[in-house]
Amino acid sequence: MSADTKAPIIIKRKKVIAGGHHGGAWKVAYADFVTAMMAFFLLMWLLGATNEKQRKGIADYFNPTIPVNKVSGGGNGAFGGDSIFTESSLAHTGTGASMQRASEQNAAKGATGIDDSDDAQESAREAASLDDVAAMLSAKGGESMFSDLLARHIVTRLSDEGLIVEVFDLPDQPLFIDGSDPTQALETIMRSITEVFQLAANDIAIQAHTAAVPVVSLTNPVWELSSDRANVVRGLLVDQGLALTRMQRITGFADNLPASRNPLAPRNNRIEVILLRSKV
Repeated sequence: MSADTKAPIIIKRKKVIAGGHHGGAWKVAYADFVTAMMAFFLLMWLLGATNEKQRKGIADYFNPTIPVNKVSGGGNGAFGGDSIFTESSLAHTGTGASMQRASEQNAAKGATGIDDSDDAQESAREAASLDDVAAMLSAKGGESMFSDLLARHIVTRLSDEGLIVEVFDLPDQPLFIDGSDPTQALETIMRSITEVFQLAANDIAIQAHTAAVPVVSLTNPVWELSSDRANVVRGLLVDQGLALTRMQRITGFADNLPASRNPLAPRNNRIEVILLRSKV
């Protein structure tokens, strides 16, 4: 090879891009897009999983339709109230922890312009009337309407809906035989309930619950059974003298709301006769 021959000189230039991978701005945009899609699908699910009343409640939470007073505490103390969960200290605009243990007036209405003196007095009179009926049924005011044997079947409690008289099976003494045929004990209990309920003019609701049946059963009769039992109780009350027009609701819940952790327990077989409040 001649000494005058020269090899070509190759120069490599490396292009360096600052930031690498064209920057990370696209990641932020993509994250915003995914967040927006998640919020959209959650909104669609919420609209499909709630009813009209629940949706209105959610809308009112973000856009209240009633005035809200900033002063919500009551009682005494450095901060104007013992606790927001107290029931013993009356709040300035409510009655304490009404969401957990609702008041007899069904809500802590306070100074919102909803409650007026006439309605408050009527609610107080109705609450006193329900208390009197409950006392007669549970022997708090003296002699009970039921014998000691029958009293074992009965539990009474007050709720926002009204006075609930719960009549339930005992392991050694059911309320129904052969499905929905009432026993003599149930007929006697309903006769006493009728006598007490005639002292009030409130409407009445009846709810029937049943225990679950074993999964090996060919058919599941709990829906028909609970509905039949609720209707049988309605018939017993009407036959004993309660006006049919007072019957506002007859419901069979099957085994959906057990009273015992054991779904097969006899305690789940029960009837709830409710003396409804005038305004629920």
